[in-house]
Amino acid sequence: MKNNNKQPSLLDALFPIAILLLLLALAVYFFGDDSSSGPNQIALILCSGLACLIGLKNGYKRREIEEGIIKGISITLGAILILLAVGSLIGTWLLAGTVPTMIYFGLQFINPQYFYVSCTLLCALVALCIGSSWTVAATIGVALMGVASGLGASAPITAGAIISGAYFGDKLSPLSDTTNLAAAVSGTELFLHIKNMLWSTIPSFVIALVIFFFLGLNSSAQFDNRQVNELLANLTHEFHIAWYLLLPLLVTLFLAMKKMPAFPAIGIGALVGALWAILFQQNLILAYANEGLSVLEANIMVVWQVMFAGVELNSGNASIDRLLSGGGMASMLNTIWLIISAMVFGSIMEKVGLLKRVVESLVSATLKAGGLISTTIVTAFSINCISADQYISIVMTGRMYKDTYTEQGLAPENLSRALEDGGSVTSALVPWNTCGAYMQSVLLVSPLEYAVYCFFNWLSPIIGIICAFAGFKVKKLLVKSKPKPANVLEITAN
Repeated sequence: MKNNNKQPSLLDALFPIAILLLLLALAVYFFGDDSSSGPNQIALILCSGLACLIGLKNGYKRREIEEGIIKGISITLGAILILLAVGSLIGTWLLAGTVPTMIYFGLQFINPQYFYVSCTLLCALVALCIGSSWTVAATIGVALMGVASGLGASAPITAGAIISGAYFGDKLSPLSDTTNLAAAVSGTELFLHIKNMLWSTIPSFVIALVIFFFLGLNSSAQFDNRQVNELLANLTHEFHIAWYLLLPLLVTLFLAMKKMPAFPAIGIGALVGALWAILFQQNLILAYANEGLSVLEANIMVVWQVMFAGVELNSGNASIDRLLSGGGMASMLNTIWLIISAMVFGSIMEKVGLLKRVVESLVSATLKAGGLISTTIVTAFSINCISADQYISIVMTGRMYKDTYTEQGLAPENLSRALEDGGSVTSALVPWNTCGAYMQSVLLVSPLEYAVYCFFNWLSPIIGIICAFAGFKVKKLLVKSKPKPANVLEITAN
């Protein structure tokens, strides 16, 4: 059947993007940190309608566009399930005393002067072992945010340190879905891809550690030992604290290291947390339950409620109530709304060829290796902003530029490194991106606040661009061959 769809003009492609950026800026102006709680979603849906109208003008059928939307949303179902599981996990780990125990030991053993560096290194090590920045943020990250509160440390800087470390480890881990995806879409052997990434990744991480070190030194005067001692006393008063309450965390990390997918691993971690709450936090459960219930009924009701609604502590101490309340699947619904709205816009933009048109205009202006690699990095970051999903950013950018790299005699590992430098690590910097929305839900700090402190996430693309223009570790193909059609990859959120 003949395809009568008209190719979009550059104006067609840029118009909905420009309107979206304007509306998102207005959302921040009018609503500030609350812009992701509804205003951004409305902006994305309105611009989705605009992109849809452009597609209809160019000959696309309504059914085609709807199928593209459904396919795009289906890509994020794995991420949505992970979000729901994380909500339950945070709730049961709060009730079980797992998070309070991590905070308790963290307050005792972490030196305030080296707190930000410690956060970065710890998250980097765990993410390297398990290959998931999301799991690290939802487990270690949540506890470190609590420790930061107890130490009087900056929440945005702490979130930036957590995200910097988590994405460093995720980027270099052979267990990471994005690392495998970047290697696959570019046609690079996995460990060759990881080895080639070291040249932009290690310097970025070292510089980030140095910055966090000096931030910690400059902030040390603000730490208040009296506040820490008071928080430790409140923790032991409200919760049973013991080392074995960390078992739900160890179970979750063990399952992740055994390459179990994130959704079942986190779900099992939530169930272990629920069991630990029943075994070790009976006083808290009975105080939390409705009057007139038997012990068995109280345990069932409270654990059930915590998994969907989270914990709402009423200790009488405002600071500890704020610190140790939260979680539950319901706490993730706003993030899921944002993800769905973003994917509707990104899916329409891809389906009707608007994203492709923008990239083609960039490719036509790229002549040399340094320019091509830099353009790839910028494109991956731009698609992170437009499509609001790192998987789409990696796959679309890789498919668009793969033939051009071959034509210019560049080895595929140059493309795979650029995809990671521009796509994987920058996703958490965008408030309406799935990763940015997720980090805000877990760490309870807006990307508008923490993004400036995600030093590794900014340095990685910058150093990647510097290496490209300097010709440093820009590898050539041994034999210049004719380009082959890019493989079409299905994206799965892990």
